[in-house]
Amino acid sequence: MSRDAEPESGPDALLPGALPAQLNAELIAFRRDLHMHPELGNQEFRTTAAIKERLEREGLAPRVLPAGTGLICDIGIPDGGTAPGPMLALRADIDALPIPDTKTVPYRSAVPDRAHACGHDVHTAIVLGTGIVLAGLAREGLLPHPVRLIFQPAEEVLPGGATDAIEAGVLDGVGRIIGVHCDPRVDVGRIGLRQGAITSACDRLEISLDGPGGHTARPHLTTDLVTAAARVATDVPALLSRRVDARAGLAVTFGRLHAGHACNVVPQHAELSGTVRCLDLDTWRRAPDMVHAAVDEVAAMHRAKSAITYVRGVPPVVNEPAMTALLANAMTARRGTESVETTEQSLGGEDFSWYLEHLPGALARLGVRAAGETGLPRDLHQGDFDVDEGAIRVGVELFTAAALLDAGAGTLA
Repeated sequence: MSRDAEPESGPDALLPGALPAQLNAELIAFRRDLHMHPELGNQEFRTTAAIKERLEREGLAPRVLPAGTGLICDIGIPDGGTAPGPMLALRADIDALPIPDTKTVPYRSAVPDRAHACGHDVHTAIVLGTGIVLAGLAREGLLPHPVRLIFQPAEEVLPGGATDAIEAGVLDGVGRIIGVHCDPRVDVGRIGLRQGAITSACDRLEISLDGPGGHTARPHLTTDLVTAAARVATDVPALLSRRVDARAGLAVTFGRLHAGHACNVVPQHAELSGTVRCLDLDTWRRAPDMVHAAVDEVAAMHRAKSAITYVRGVPPVVNEPAMTALLANAMTARRGTESVETTEQSLGGEDFSWYLEHLPGALARLGVRAAGETGLPRDLHQGDFDVDEGAIRVGVELFTAAALLDAGAGTLA
């Protein structure tokens, strides 16, 4: 699905770095190729090789991360030299999701039960295209500060591939970082921005309940494990809602509950899986202890033994004011003031947050909805998710302008 979103106010008169039509077409084709060949987290070998090959054709020297997937590439640093100050990093995530692609398009996923249903293929094409444009500007002496491209694996794998990437040194020499995430609720040609928290914390919760089992004719003689599991699913969120300030937005939601195999047998084992999401950073840090206590209380009330696996996910993405302003100024320079809208904080998680534990940065919501499209938008993480590919041009313009307007070189954060 493609509509080449053109700027309305002649942005290229303000800043160099226009995206040539031929390169725009190439990036759309690149995105479609990734869409047809999705790879799960830490398995993105084909994707990594494709990115690396294209950057090398531009005369750049990308470096694959130690695990073999994902890579970084510096632009604007002389051969054998070092950056004069901390670099601006542009981050893309490159992994797909373990769900089937249900669209009927020529670039539908060719891999069963795998799909780019979150727009990471778009993010990747944007950072790749920005790298190509910036490399050309660097050759002309028009890039004011060096830039690092980060193509990160495994964003969808808790606690996120960003943690491994950071450990591998992707932030060495970097002083600030920006990224985008596709938003099907925002029209193509626009971005959504918010200073402060723009996403939420997200953790994973696994609960096992055990009891002696028995006959459904005599539930009073045993532990009614099905009822216990149902109560955990309903009462734990209710308990927490009265133990946490409502403004913290702590939400426990279960997506899987399994117990038993026969209609007349009280089972000995039940399992629940869900997520813990939180708008507030301090509450997120206290959430594991509070969730453990609530689960244990409800389970004990029904004489069930509980075991809890609490998997730390990601903290909220908290946009730093100056970097949020950089994205707003870059988008305004390219497409005018009407192209930037204020967005709300979502309950979705994004491992971009781990970078912001180390550096100032900001994440923008990139509009991918075709202008004039009616009806409910195709949501993320659904098999029919797709984008208006005009968003690729917009993303390249945004990142290119940000790199040209960036005045943050100085001491490392």
